Amino acid sequence: MLALAIDLLAFACALWLRPWRLLANPGLSTPLLATLTIIPFLWALPWLSNMPIRVQLSGACLVTLMLGWPLAVPVLCVTALLTGLLAPIGWQQQADLALWLGVVPATLALLAGAAVRRWLPHNMFVYILGRAFLGTVVCLFISGVLAQWTGHRFAPQVDLELALVARWLIAWGDAIITGMLTAIFVAFKPHWLATWSDRLYILPPRRQRR
Repeated sequence: MLALAIDLLAFACALWLRPWRLLANPGLSTPLLATLTIIPFLWALPWLSNMPIRVQLSGACLVTLMLGWPLAVPVLCVTALLTGLLAPIGWQQQADLALWLGVVPATLALLAGAAVRRWLPHNMFVYILGRAFLGTVVCLFISGVLAQWTGHRFAPQVDLELALVARWLIAWGDAIITGMLTAIFVAFKPHWLATWSDRLYILPPRRQRR
């Protein structure tokens, strides 16, 4: 119930920010549809393949970079519902998926992005390495630690210390994919990234007039 309450609170906050305004950018329709098509299969993979150890990629940090937090949160919540159609899970597991694979990493990615923009130089390499790569590692690992701290076991046969190592390694796997795709999008499809700005990350700052 706590997971469902937090999901609904984040969903309401996202709707209060009127995320549909972001859809005025026609370039975001492609990453939005790709998220609703691909991410549910990633989240449902442990049940579809009968994996003894639950290895789940999140993709939430990449979705946040592409859609922005106000639009990413509702989309990730819908993704959890779609996962329930693919995997034999109940609404409680769907709420947990939405929270620990979606809402929490997306919110941490928002905070990490704000910190990077506040304290690091504004250039393309900082955006890719700081926000997309290292930021994803930190956000997903923290989300995994919080999930484990609240009682969500990685697997029944895996002890807690080994589970933390597994979460750390999975975070790196997710970060490699996020960083690689972000670099490709920056080079060829920058309009697919709602958090990207040529003026901010490529164009040199104007010198102040004396």
